[in-house]
Amino acid sequence: MRESSTRTPVPGRAPAGLAEVFSLHTYRSSRPGQPDARSYFFDTLAEYQWARDAAGLMPASVDQLVKPVIEVCEHYDIVPWQLTAAQMDRYFAGPGKRARSTVRAKIKNIDAYFAFLEQRYAGQIHRLFGTVVESPVDAFNRPRHRGDFGLRVPPSQRAMREFFAAWREALPLARKQAVACRDYVMAKLDYRSGVRASELCGVGVRDVHWESGRWGRFVVQGKGARGSGPRPREAFMFEDGRELLWWYVEEVRGLFQDDPEHPLAPLFPSERLPQQVAALNMPVAPAVTPATFRRALKTVSRLYLPGPVTELYPHLLRHACATHNYERGMTLWEVQRLLGHTWTTTTVHYLATAQADPEHAESRRQAAARAGQRLLADRGSLR
Repeated sequence: MRESSTRTPVPGRAPAGLAEVFSLHTYRSSRPGQPDARSYFFDTLAEYQWARDAAGLMPASVDQLVKPVIEVCEHYDIVPWQLTAAQMDRYFAGPGKRARSTVRAKIKNIDAYFAFLEQRYAGQIHRLFGTVVESPVDAFNRPRHRGDFGLRVPPSQRAMREFFAAWREALPLARKQAVACRDYVMAKLDYRSGVRASELCGVGVRDVHWESGRWGRFVVQGKGARGSGPRPREAFMFEDGRELLWWYVEEVRGLFQDDPEHPLAPLFPSERLPQQVAALNMPVAPAVTPATFRRALKTVSRLYLPGPVTELYPHLLRHACATHNYERGMTLWEVQRLLGHTWTTTTVHYLATAQADPEHAESRRQAAARAGQRLLADRGSLR
């Protein structure tokens, strides 16, 4: 048996973090000779978080892993090894019912936690509590991963051109012209560069590098794969994106209340300053939030977007960027780099609605061959 240092927790106080993890061999007891199942449960949660932290996951990702387990167990007032498949089904079909993608993610995290229990502590739990550890996720309630359980159909290229043209003509009539211009630039830049809403909102003025590449690029905090955390990557502006962003920086950015030349100034600031921030008299305004950008895009798309798709949201712009660039002749490798994906299989899901043209098959094969040659020249690196 391995020896480990122990730490006695303060009664009534929850562990502060991974530093408060202590050995499972010294769990608390409700009375002499009988183990406390709930204390043992929270100890396994701490050990599980510690293991995932050691595997390199970000703290925010580690925190999300155990929340669904605690949520279901608190609802039934039980410990995990008492949870049955039927109980989990009733919970997510009733009080715990959320969007399908959210339920899928929660069930996946619950199943991963039970895999940890079965691998490391199934024997101990059986000896102490007389219960066999068995995951409540079985072949009948296990979600089938099909993207987001639906097909995201972006508007056509023609619809997007008409949408941005109509929006641009309406900008002089906006009640808050600076805000309307900011939202317009964000939407069109999102469509051209394919970045996520959270990445775009986090861009600072100094993250724009006009001299990089052919038309300039900007740095975003990209989404890390498999919970590894955000990491910086370059996003592309292209010719029209550079022209649009230059106009915004020269003509619009200075209309907001903060100092655009400050080193920490956001590229897309919020027009509203919370009272706490305004009281500090800070030289920079907070960045616009993804939720604000999402609401603005939804409202404007209902007014100006033609065609069968009646509403836009930022991630649909990302799908439209991938689909339309692929239809224009951009190779799969180039779309992958544009979106910042690690795996090509992820990029393929974004092209589910791409319209193939058999008459241009030969030119596409030639382009794919050239892309393969560039890939070999770069030694397999797309970053």
